[in-house]
Amino acid sequence: MTNGHRVERVAALIRKEVSDLLIHGIRDERVHRGMVSITHVEVSGDLQHCKIFVSVFGDPSLKEDVLAGLDAATSFVRGALGRRLQMRRAPEVTFKLDIGLEKGTSLLNLLGKLEQERKGRGDDPSPINGES
Repeated sequence: MTNGHRVERVAALIRKEVSDLLIHGIRDERVHRGMVSITHVEVSGDLQHCKIFVSVFGDPSLKEDVLAGLDAATSFVRGALGRRLQMRRAPEVTFKLDIGLEKGTSLLNLLGKLEQERKGRGDDPSPINGES
């Protein structure tokens, strides 16, 4: 198994285990205030560091609270990962807020508004009866 495949495999396992920990393991109430999902996990080539990207549904202050709760739980998460994955040395864990989904949603909303404005003005970009 190449190192790249090994890193991808470990990242997938970490994602699965941390998802389970979000539901059954982390007791910090701040984490459970919002709907949290893991969007991506990046693991360094030496398996010593991992960034866990999360998406939190809710207002900005809620997101900050959830992230603070996750940050407070990093040592617990690291220990649990070491036990669950039977690693000699569990990676240092860092949680990052993934704003990619929010950007996509806001872009879709903006495109929808532009479409409504175009229809309201009567601008139709499609040719009528094949005329151009």
